[in-house]
Amino acid sequence: MALKNQIQELKKKREEVQLGGGEKAIEKQQAMGKMTARERINALLDKDSFQEYDMFVQHEARDFDMAKKVLHGDGVVIGTGTISGQPVCIFAQDFTVAGGSLGLMHSRKIVKIMDHALKMKVPLIGINDSGGARIQEGVNSLAGYGEIFFRNTLSSGVIPQISVILGPCAGGAVYSPALTDYVFVVENISKMFITGPEVIKTVLGEEISMEDLGGARVHSEITGNAHFFAETEQQCFEQIKKLLSLIPANNDRKAQKLNAQSPKSTFRIEEIVPDDASLPYDVRNVVRAITDNSDFFEIQENWAANMVIGFGRINGETCGFVCNQPLVMAGVLDVDSSDKAARFIRYCDAFNIPIITFVDLPGYLPGVDQEHAGVIRHGAKILYAYSEATVPKITVILRKAYGGGYIAMGSRHLRADFVFAWPTAEIAVMGPEGAANIIFRKEITEAPNPDEMRKVKVQEYKDKFANPYVAASRGYIDSVIEPSETRNILMHAIEVSVEKDVSLPRKKHGIPPF
Repeated sequence: MALKNQIQELKKKREEVQLGGGEKAIEKQQAMGKMTARERINALLDKDSFQEYDMFVQHEARDFDMAKKVLHGDGVVIGTGTISGQPVCIFAQDFTVAGGSLGLMHSRKIVKIMDHALKMKVPLIGINDSGGARIQEGVNSLAGYGEIFFRNTLSSGVIPQISVILGPCAGGAVYSPALTDYVFVVENISKMFITGPEVIKTVLGEEISMEDLGGARVHSEITGNAHFFAETEQQCFEQIKKLLSLIPANNDRKAQKLNAQSPKSTFRIEEIVPDDASLPYDVRNVVRAITDNSDFFEIQENWAANMVIGFGRINGETCGFVCNQPLVMAGVLDVDSSDKAARFIRYCDAFNIPIITFVDLPGYLPGVDQEHAGVIRHGAKILYAYSEATVPKITVILRKAYGGGYIAMGSRHLRADFVFAWPTAEIAVMGPEGAANIIFRKEITEAPNPDEMRKVKVQEYKDKFANPYVAASRGYIDSVIEPSETRNILMHAIEVSVEKDVSLPRKKHGIPPF
């Protein structure tokens, strides 16, 4: 009888804690179009797979009348569960409890589940919905953030770390998501900034809304802080599930291999790239023409769109794609696109994912703005990332590969394992027009008809250098292939690279151009 009573008491305590900040706070949360912390966890994880820990933890603050306050679970829910059968660790801040503010015990709960994730070598998912540091707890709150940042850094490159911003995430809180691998945001719900609109107005006299300062679109289109944008929380959770299906659980594993599927017949690879080299096309269709079921999961779709990155499968194997996008700024490399590609290359390298590069670019973007924005330093990141990566690296030059862009985009010189080129490839120091104007300046200016002479010389340069055969004759590319051969030759390259083993010079770590 005593046990029965104790079980009833346990159930009552659980029900009380699961109400978080109470029914009114939950109604307020729902009125903002937001799920509660536990609803979010249940919507993301496999049904009935969630096991919660530290449910009865309470805060230890005593100043400012905090001793009188009961904060269930101290405003955060932690636990383990599965997604599509794969184990994950998860925490979700509960905005209904003291605005999800982070105090010492709150942070200790997060740190505990982070330590579990690293020990168990499973992905960590953090759902952020918090007003920030709990001011009443003073430096203890700051210490909590520091412990989280430290663990984010230790886990980097060991387990996937996913941040989901489903509410405010301000001040020091923003740096944990920034240290993780992927940040998901939802329209009209996510808000991220270091200082909010009120502080900006006070200090600078500038007025701006929270949405315009740090809303979901701002971070997915302008800052590049977010990797995935969704219109609803449910859509966001589906994106997370999709991502986890494509990546390994930790750096000792490879992504799960599925049964191979043919690309859809609607993507005809020979018809995607225009005959006229000056016309743009969507490089994502080239990716879809060679991936299983033409499935391509793009990352940072709305930021630095002149570079396309994402995951797809070839013959069942997950591959990371890095592609110039001729539809946007001719696919040129600039500050942001270099950052975008370099980070993704390093992610693929850390998690044993082969890298496939599709090249079509006129080079690095010229201009005062880019020079003063540090294109030298940012552009060097992509060189560093490719050179450092030891996973299989396979490059296909589709069309233009000029100047520094040719070197940077996974060239043989940065130790690509296989480099192929379509017959349409133009590999040269610069475009034929510019090269002809420099090399044949005298002949062109002194000709009776300079325009006609320029055309002749441009064609002469094209015939001599702007093709794949000069590079092929030096062994810088391995084969000139027909577009229709691309998928098969990529499948072969991946297959023969399964046991790739590369030794690098011994060092503590490199010094990339951050």
